[in-house]
Amino acid sequence: MPVIAAAVCPHPPLLVPEVASGAAPELDDLRAACLAAIEHLSTAELLLVLGAGPSQRYDGSAGWSFAPYGAAGVRAGESVLPLSLAIGAWLVEQSKAAAVPRVYVAVDEASAKCLELGREIAAGNERIGLLVMGDGSARRSEHSPVHLHPRAEIFDTTVATALAEADHAVLAALDPDLATELQAAGRAPWQVLAGVLQQTPLTGTLSYHAAPYGVGYFVATFT
Repeated sequence: MPVIAAAVCPHPPLLVPEVASGAAPELDDLRAACLAAIEHLSTAELLLVLGAGPSQRYDGSAGWSFAPYGAAGVRAGESVLPLSLAIGAWLVEQSKAAAVPRVYVAVDEASAKCLELGREIAAGNERIGLLVMGDGSARRSEHSPVHLHPRAEIFDTTVATALAEADHAVLAALDPDLATELQAAGRAPWQVLAGVLQQTPLTGTLSYHAAPYGVGYFVATFT
């Protein structure tokens, strides 16, 4: 069973205290849940971090910057990770449990290709810990980045239940067009996870589901 554990976390820039500034305590519970989830990946031989973005693979030499979000945090590198992977890399660095080689993969593909990538990951030979970065709908309330959408909460509840039950069929069936309309950035990475779960019998536990800023955030673990 090459994928021995997986975790799902969101990627809001406000997870980084220097970005959140005075509002940092508002996400203390979410930050703690993410770090606890990453601890489940500590026995892996390779940490694979998946996130939304133009499909590209990055190795451990990649860096990131939170300067566009008003913070000085920078990690120099040969290339720059997109936001989803940058937050994933930052979370891993905050954790003492995931000191293993890392590969970062941005993915923004059709559902079928996401599922295929997941099955390929599950068919590998290394003991992989999979960290899946993805936000839910950004249209959960009148205070959301985009105005309220009547289907946003239903979509996010469906995702939350699927993560809790490790239901790969529901994740695989997420509608890319609806996800785009709802601005749910996690759709493609979750469908890669679905491809993994099709091949690997892991049990899911949902530890966080809320929309503190009108954006759906989930934290889940799979073992």
